[in-house]
Amino acid sequence: MGVVGGKLQGVEAAYLARKAGWKVRVVDKRPNVPASILGDSFAQVDVTIEDHLSSIFDDVDIIIPALEDDQALRSLTRWSCRTGVPLAFDPQAYAVSSSKLRSAEIFKEFGLPTPMAWPQCRFPVLAKPGRGSGSKGVGIFHNFDSLKNRFSSQLPPPDWILEEFLDGSQHSLEVVGRPGNYRLLQVTDLYVDRNFDCKRVIAPSNLPVNLTAEFEKLSLTIAEALNLNGIMDVEAIFSRGEFKVLEIDARLPSQTPTAVYWSTHQNMVKLLGNLFIAPQDDFPPAGNILRATVYEHIHVFGDMLQISGERIMTAGGPLNLQADFFGANEAITNFVPGKDRWVATLIFSGANRQLAWEKRNRSIADIVRRLGIKEVIDSQPDVVSGMVGDYEI
Repeated sequence: MGVVGGKLQGVEAAYLARKAGWKVRVVDKRPNVPASILGDSFAQVDVTIEDHLSSIFDDVDIIIPALEDDQALRSLTRWSCRTGVPLAFDPQAYAVSSSKLRSAEIFKEFGLPTPMAWPQCRFPVLAKPGRGSGSKGVGIFHNFDSLKNRFSSQLPPPDWILEEFLDGSQHSLEVVGRPGNYRLLQVTDLYVDRNFDCKRVIAPSNLPVNLTAEFEKLSLTIAEALNLNGIMDVEAIFSRGEFKVLEIDARLPSQTPTAVYWSTHQNMVKLLGNLFIAPQDDFPPAGNILRATVYEHIHVFGDMLQISGERIMTAGGPLNLQADFFGANEAITNFVPGKDRWVATLIFSGANRQLAWEKRNRSIADIVRRLGIKEVIDSQPDVVSGMVGDYEI
């Protein structure tokens, strides 16, 4: 399998492909990217130059794009159509989901619940760029003056989304399949740092059964509206007694697939690959919830340990997989003994959420004790008092 893109989505794809027993070639135009040593091989190639692709992918059965570069995606799509090598990608659905503005139009068209748009809503107001996924560029504004100072030219700015900030529990759900045949995966709970970057995923969700079913129905409606042929994740917030859709992404996400894998043994990369390699009328039966999972990012520097959003995992060079890491079941990390500055994604598994969380606490305490850590920082948005979410761990 070829994985194009060596950053966070590439880490996810390479990790789960190896768990599926597949051989993996990671491709990126930059050297020393986080996923560069997580596969069986690495090729430093600019995939926008199509003449390079045949020699790089001459022995792969499928390509999974793990990047959000429009030029690269167009190049891969053309090459896939010309050669017949499957590309696990839905250009039409991605074109909608990669634009928050176009996504908002779909939500409105199908009557899906979303946060109230400014200026109809009260402050604080959340601002997010019209393109791209994740928390990059997201900001909160507490009054009109701060909003005007940031967007002095025009309000609302034409290429931004301005909407009410909602305090509630955040959740994610992946959908994989094609029209008429979709598989809903597992609902997970998301926790963010002060910059609204996801720092922790817990599975299974602590939502009651009826609310889980409501979120699943909402996500299936979106997949059908997009005529999805591939994979998509839906992020929503449960606030003031109802779900509001925050974002959709029609591509392999990061973080949640690994948490779901550890909780249910459902491997989204394997499901996605089989969807394009050997299309079938039906998916195999969904797995049961076997374990609880806590998935979390840490950044250690000097005598401090900070629990941070996933962006910290992109700055430390190649990552490797280590088992039984300070009590974690597994870690994806650049840690080596004696290193003063390092990052890790820690994965904890337990029979239930409480036991998984207790294992997590013991691991953090072990790192603090063994490395002489003096301060542990676990940040959250300043606008939120107490734990983010209506449902506690």
